[in-house]
Amino acid sequence: MKWQQLLSQKRRGSLASGRERKDLRTEFEKDYHRIIGSASFRRLQDKTQVFPLDKSDFIRTRLTHSLEVSSIGRSLAENISASIMEKRLDPTFTLETKEAVCEILQCAGLIHDIGNPPFGHFGEEAIREWFVHHLPELMVNGRRAVDLLDEQELADLLHFEGNAQGLRLVSKLHFFNNEHGMDLTYGLLSCMIKYPVSSVEIDDSAADIRFKKMGYFKAEQDLFDTIQTETGTCGARNPLTFILEAADDIAYATADIEDAFKKGFFDIYTFRKEMDERGVPVEIIATLDELYEEALCRKLTNPQEYVLMNSLTIWQNRLLETATDSFITHYKAIMDGTFVSDLLSGSRDGVLLEALKGIAYDYAFTSASIYRTEIAANTILTYLLDHLVPAAVAFNGRTSPGLMEEKFISLVSDNYKATYNHESVGLDENRKLYLKLLLVTDSISGMTDSHARDLFHELTGNKI
Repeated sequence: MKWQQLLSQKRRGSLASGRERKDLRTEFEKDYHRIIGSASFRRLQDKTQVFPLDKSDFIRTRLTHSLEVSSIGRSLAENISASIMEKRLDPTFTLETKEAVCEILQCAGLIHDIGNPPFGHFGEEAIREWFVHHLPELMVNGRRAVDLLDEQELADLLHFEGNAQGLRLVSKLHFFNNEHGMDLTYGLLSCMIKYPVSSVEIDDSAADIRFKKMGYFKAEQDLFDTIQTETGTCGARNPLTFILEAADDIAYATADIEDAFKKGFFDIYTFRKEMDERGVPVEIIATLDELYEEALCRKLTNPQEYVLMNSLTIWQNRLLETATDSFITHYKAIMDGTFVSDLLSGSRDGVLLEALKGIAYDYAFTSASIYRTEIAANTILTYLLDHLVPAAVAFNGRTSPGLMEEKFISLVSDNYKATYNHESVGLDENRKLYLKLLLVTDSISGMTDSHARDLFHELTGNKI
């Protein structure tokens, strides 16, 4: 892969000639402003990171998490770019290349979770579970829905992914100037595709990380093919995607620990014990002891918080350095498309990262309070799917037969229905079914946590 092609500034659509005054921004700076100014990005402020519907103003949302990933991603891009140039690994990598790489990572961090439905990753699981259990029972004009969908269409629904939904959102669903959504550059779109495979190519047992999840729906197959052609990735991960993934891992692993600690799920003594039992190297754990002694010497009123917050900052910087070194070490394999892991796996600091993730999962993600909110979230999403799917199946783009179906389809955004109408032109009813079901996932994924909860309350009278 070549940097000049990977950093493609082309877009599918563009503003009509003469509509823009002289603009000195780079194309990636334009991407940034389109993202920041979008309603889709703003909605992340009311979407769950870990704790659904949390009333605290401290706990992170998808918006604050995305801002952190954007910041870490740009920092990683700065470090890696400087190392590539310093070590002269690639004569085509210039200062202009470095700036473009940093701008893309800054943008990619903002939108890497933009397609996630309400209630965090549990929302994805709830949508998948609904289709697994209810799609076989769904009848359309006397025939089973599963018999009207092809293999990939069915797999798209059964393996619903926020990653794939994110590509669909920014490229089609967000109203901007035309049917191309935000109309972002191919270079940025390529970076945000973490898994460059379809739903029928997923292989959990594969050593290659590309096959762990799907990166796009069949509905975006043509767009995905164009992105691959324009950027020259040809089935491989964009090298910048490895940086984005590392930034995401570093951000949420450290942030989830901080949030869980603030919520009182564990104290610093339990945390230290867990780090030791999970095989974290002694010199890393020593940071906790040194900071605790420092806190006692300073007679701080809350030494535990001081220790945790400063340790996480130190470890975050350490993980940044490790990810940078890993990218440089594996530079040739990454650029050749043969690197199959992530940047932190297999390193001593990779043990640190996995320990942080594991502690957050064991003490927060599986807590009774999280389970209660997930049960509530499942009730909300199941109700919405139970009623929106029949309404969408009956929808023909102009009217919706049936009193309740018509009322429920009216809840769906006009933008999303316009996307359906555009995509379904010339298709027979069987082929339209897939797009109608995507209309439902589009609608639900576009909801915030509060909107989904309030809509459920309004429609049922039941308050959760």
